[in-house]
Amino acid sequence: MNPDACTVILTCRAVRHFTDQPVPERDLRRILEAGRWTGSAKNVQPWHFLVVRARETLDQLAQCGRYASHLRGAAAVVVLVTSPGTWVDFDAGRAAQNMMLAAWSLGLGSCIASLHEADRARGLLKVPKAFQTRIAISFGYPLKDAAQTIEGRPREEILASIGRRPLGELVHWDTW
Repeated sequence: MNPDACTVILTCRAVRHFTDQPVPERDLRRILEAGRWTGSAKNVQPWHFLVVRARETLDQLAQCGRYASHLRGAAAVVVLVTSPGTWVDFDAGRAAQNMMLAAWSLGLGSCIASLHEADRARGLLKVPKAFQTRIAISFGYPLKDAAQTIEGRPREEILASIGRRPLGELVHWDTW
């Protein structure tokens, strides 16, 4: 049974700890299709999706960003390879979110990582210099009862807050 879209959106959380179970090819393809069908400014579709499953490459990729160690333990990682452009970051974020929500609907966890050492990541993955490699998403089956840590530290020490701000603090009607 697939949950409805609102349930998927409201229950999806970052997952940084995964089991060793591989993700079936058909599920990876569904996740990639969700990314492919994302809207983009003027329908430019400024992305390629580079799927990484080789353990050695995942280990090296995890060293390309702060707070990116979850890439190391993932069953698969999708690196969003983008063309330079004005709306590229926004469009890439939309594609990432679509893939993460699709994964959650399939029972898979995910977490986005910023590749702060994008040039290093691009070289590792043999991506042509004309493209950017700043975003990666880890995918896998969530490890049950995993410690809620980021880079080995309690997540409360890293995150600005836990949970979501109330709607009343965020929504303004007609005027500010």
